[in-house]
Amino acid sequence: MSSREELQRWRFNFIPDHLIGEILSKRWADNAIPFLAMAVTVAGFGMAIPGFFKPLSLVESTRQLGEFSIVVTGLTVVMLAGGIDLSVSSIFALATFASVASLFIFGSPVWVAFLAAIAVGMTFGAVNGYLIGYLRLRAFLTTLVTLVIGRALYDILIINFAARVQQSDITSDIWDFIGDGKVLGLSVSVITAIVIAVIAHVALTRSRPGWHILAVGGSRRSAHNSGIRVRQTVFMSYVISGLCSGIAGFLIACRLSGAGPGTGLNLEILAITAAVVGGNSLGGGRGSVAKGIMGAIIVLVMNNGLIRLGYGTGTNQMVLGLMLAAAVTLDIRWLKNRDKVLNEVYVAPIYHKMGETQSALPESASPYALNNRISRTEYIGLGELEGPEDVILDRDDHLYCGTRHGEIIRFFAPDYKRWEVFAHTGGFPLGLAFDREGTLLSCVGAMGLYAISKSREVTQLSAETSRSYTSIVDDARLRDPNDLDVGPDGRIYFTDSTTRYDAHDWAIDSIEGRPTGRLLVFDPKTGETKTLLDNYRYANGVCLAHDGKSLFFAESWACRVHRYWIEGPKAGTAECVIKDMPGYPDNINRASDGNYWMAWLGMRTPSFDLALRHPAFRKRMTRRLPQDEWLFPNINTGGVVKFDADGRIIETLGDMTGQSHPMVTSMREHKGYLYVGGILNNRVGRYKIPGADPNWTGPISYWGPK
Repeated sequence: MSSREELQRWRFNFIPDHLIGEILSKRWADNAIPFLAMAVTVAGFGMAIPGFFKPLSLVESTRQLGEFSIVVTGLTVVMLAGGIDLSVSSIFALATFASVASLFIFGSPVWVAFLAAIAVGMTFGAVNGYLIGYLRLRAFLTTLVTLVIGRALYDILIINFAARVQQSDITSDIWDFIGDGKVLGLSVSVITAIVIAVIAHVALTRSRPGWHILAVGGSRRSAHNSGIRVRQTVFMSYVISGLCSGIAGFLIACRLSGAGPGTGLNLEILAITAAVVGGNSLGGGRGSVAKGIMGAIIVLVMNNGLIRLGYGTGTNQMVLGLMLAAAVTLDIRWLKNRDKVLNEVYVAPIYHKMGETQSALPESASPYALNNRISRTEYIGLGELEGPEDVILDRDDHLYCGTRHGEIIRFFAPDYKRWEVFAHTGGFPLGLAFDREGTLLSCVGAMGLYAISKSREVTQLSAETSRSYTSIVDDARLRDPNDLDVGPDGRIYFTDSTTRYDAHDWAIDSIEGRPTGRLLVFDPKTGETKTLLDNYRYANGVCLAHDGKSLFFAESWACRVHRYWIEGPKAGTAECVIKDMPGYPDNINRASDGNYWMAWLGMRTPSFDLALRHPAFRKRMTRRLPQDEWLFPNINTGGVVKFDADGRIIETLGDMTGQSHPMVTSMREHKGYLYVGGILNNRVGRYKIPGADPNWTGPISYWGPK
């Protein structure tokens, strides 16, 4: 390896470029920018203002933050539903007045004052919700009107009753505790804000009404077509916003024990700025309560910090306006270009040097030399199938195969002319196997491991395994379950080809070349799926050895076959038994003579082998060229290879004409014939094997006679 190649290997294999794409692909990545902004804001003002982090200063600031966060939480719910609420400030002010009036003018208990604040908030919220949700008025204009009316009503009440509130001699210990007391070092307003935020988060992410709010915000027409009550959902979002403003009004009433002309003034600007700066979309359907809370912290610290530094109201308003403009611009641009950015950074190829291989050219002295032996096969289901990736036969000689339409087709013996849809899985059935009871098992692409009973009942067995502690992507989910086999004890061994891409993106995985494939086992007794081995370059076919003590599995893009030991002194370990093949291995199955059949889905080419040593070239290729012009593994020529338990190649079958089986993804021996499948084929081939045992079948080999 030259020094240049060694440098490339270190650069692309050990610097984790792919982490950038993985982080940006996660939904929580949207929280990174507001979180960083919040950290910078708090740290900046903490250093600029003496005593910023003193306990007394923090207690007062957190009380304001608690009240403000509650308002922002309610407004966030409305924004997620696709609306806007400008009236939060007037609702907040009226709820404050209702609370202080109930206690100091009418002498009511504290709980009545609390109910009065909630009643005011929910009433105004219901008015907004009815006008916007049921009468379909514009949210901006409607809440602007209620803002003006509510503010005017508040000003009238303050002018007429403020003196009576100030002159009242009524006191209440409960009222004072809510305003100034602490529980476990936290003020009541902060505790209330935390409780409301948690409830709102759980409701939005784990309940049907919350999902409806997000669906309505994403697309009202689609939500309506899905059967969601759009008007009722919009109505309830405004009621929730009003309720939150009412609770916040009650808390500030307890803290200040009064209300004045400036109560709630410009609160709507602060709240909207906080929600948007936190990352909640003005278009609806995208955001979270956590983002709203982070935005509230940013805005409140910024607002109070500027005041403490001696800047006037005009400066505050200008800064808030600039923050809002920047947040809106970022939101629109990111929403529009997120997929483009991901396409630019997600695919991160690594350096890989393929080993020297023997020739596969016809009439060469190599054991891999291809021929035209499977170009002359009988056709089963010609033109009636699409993508039979794997084939298998049962004890009654019936033939089963999957199709890309999600169906498993059964062809009836002995002539295989008549067929039926045996089951519909909902995904693309790939690897197939029968267990001892005759239940058909299948790896369904991007869905998981499934079982189809004799009565055709489809059951999901597994869709995930344990997650790696160091993984950013959710590698617990089975993204590309590929092939499987069943052990004597009923445990199911199967491969998950890649943790970064779904089955249909196999070409991108081959270009990237990262070892993200793995071997897993599902135990039907416990219902658990465990990862046995990982870090393989597209783990593929699986076949249990004839003695049941080990299994073979393919590593497609590395052109290798490995043996994993289930029992014996090597139990739990794997060793490479075939390496540097000229073809890409796929499914592996037993042969009647004690050996093993292996499919080649395609052949190595010098151009792609060279490209694997130039990750920068592949990176530029994926960014600058359309996908149909990419250089990826050749899948136009393949074949079938037989090997023994030690990895020695015994014979090779091919189709150099390209007429019958140019690409082979599976084969299955049954009573002297080899049944050949291909994921890009429209047929199953039937090839007579010279000298093969005419009575040998897979079910007998695995489970014995009937």
